[in-house]
Amino acid sequence: MQRDRVRAPELPQDYPWLNSDRPLSLKALRGRVVLLDFWTYCCINCLHVLPDLKYLEQTYKDCLTVIGVHSAKFDHEKEVENVRQAILRHDIEHPVLLDQDFNVWQQYAVRAWPTLMVIDPTGYVVGSVSGEGHRQALDDLIEQMIQEHRQKGTVNFEKLSLVLEKERSPLTTPLAFPGKVLADAASDTLFIADSGYHRLVVTSLDGAIKHTIGTGTVGLQDGSFADAQFASPQGMAWDAETQLLYVADTENHAIRQVDFQHQIVRTLAGTGEQSRNIRPHSGIGLKTALNSPWDLVKLGNHLFIAMAGSHQIWQMNLESGIVSTYAGTGAESCVDGLVNDAVFAQPSGIATDGQELYVADSESSSIRAIGLAEMPKVRTVCGSGELFGFGDVDGKGTEARLQHCLGVEPGTNGQLWIADTYNHKIKQVDLQAGFCRTVLGNGEAGLRDGEAIATQFSEPSGLSFAGNFLYIADTNNHAIRRVALDTLTVSTLSFAGLCAPNVCFPAS
Repeated sequence: MQRDRVRAPELPQDYPWLNSDRPLSLKALRGRVVLLDFWTYCCINCLHVLPDLKYLEQTYKDCLTVIGVHSAKFDHEKEVENVRQAILRHDIEHPVLLDQDFNVWQQYAVRAWPTLMVIDPTGYVVGSVSGEGHRQALDDLIEQMIQEHRQKGTVNFEKLSLVLEKERSPLTTPLAFPGKVLADAASDTLFIADSGYHRLVVTSLDGAIKHTIGTGTVGLQDGSFADAQFASPQGMAWDAETQLLYVADTENHAIRQVDFQHQIVRTLAGTGEQSRNIRPHSGIGLKTALNSPWDLVKLGNHLFIAMAGSHQIWQMNLESGIVSTYAGTGAESCVDGLVNDAVFAQPSGIATDGQELYVADSESSSIRAIGLAEMPKVRTVCGSGELFGFGDVDGKGTEARLQHCLGVEPGTNGQLWIADTYNHKIKQVDLQAGFCRTVLGNGEAGLRDGEAIATQFSEPSGLSFAGNFLYIADTNNHAIRRVALDTLTVSTLSFAGLCAPNVCFPAS
């Protein structure tokens, strides 16, 4: 940890604040330790820091104030409402300042997300650290400061009263921030990762409830459908022959298996702890720590995993139980080439047509393709291929612009469908011609059914086909949308009898 001692610049009072009924000033917080977290909500490394902040908040709740300084990477993340939704989705309970035009970032000479600045009770910056995995160093420094200032009588032991966004508008919708959806026409089944409620919802393709799986509270617990626990589950893969569903249990850093014949859930891979090893490696599934697995696709006897936290694609041999890196060095960028040399940037969606794997590479706002033959290579299908090359432009190959795309799904006739998440659109790429075009959504966040471009979505994140329909996990609308492919007409599914876990919990 870098040690400094400089006067901390005052926080702006005329910028938007969330999770607080008033702007906070360092002057008013004098006597407390203040921890500034410079973050942006698309960033997986920033999300990894949140559990550490929650731990520190609980440990020093009487004399520590954590303030998130949201310095947005993407244009979409500059909107107050979008940051509010991220606060609700990730259960953030500390005040958040929206840093307009990176002004606070520049005043504190920040250079990377996430960066944490520690300010002592007299208003001086006494330490800073960038990246994740620094809980112990921060804990030690904060404890040391509190002891020093307790002896001096300069600590204010008074709990700060806050008005949280979740108290102003508590979630009561039947679904909460569904991240991914998986449709199976043969069994008339729709699998929904109800990420915000930490459970799975299984329905018919028309929305009739079949099962709710998980207690609805955060945890890593195997067992019956009623007793199992998840933590923000995302992508899924279905094996119809064995009636097994595979789940990327993202915040548990685990791969789970749902057995529908016996109605039990068990863990296949991951230790429940986040891996800090980004170098390519392999190991026994249950003995190998993973790093925010975000999506899955099953091909033969292998699961391919979009490992968002380590910027890699992994695979799991379902016979041997071995997990291993398939592509990506672990660095964060967008570099094509052989799988051992290729570089990804927070891959968050994965699908296959049997010939290639297709990856929604969210932080490079690009769609990548990975060969499955001998000596496989990685190529960029569309998008700029740059970490800051984003926008909303229809075009060919690298001329096209996406914004933090999270979902990808092969269709028919050589078409690839994309959930262009931060543009609130569904796009389509012709794999032969390489042209990417908008198919659904007018680009404004909203919930509007209808036809084609006139429709509206809000951060759509997952896609799946069944018969003549495309199903969409419309995340910030807490909804599943269905598209009739012959007319491109969008409708919103309803789920009779489904409710939030804190309201009621229907029996499986």
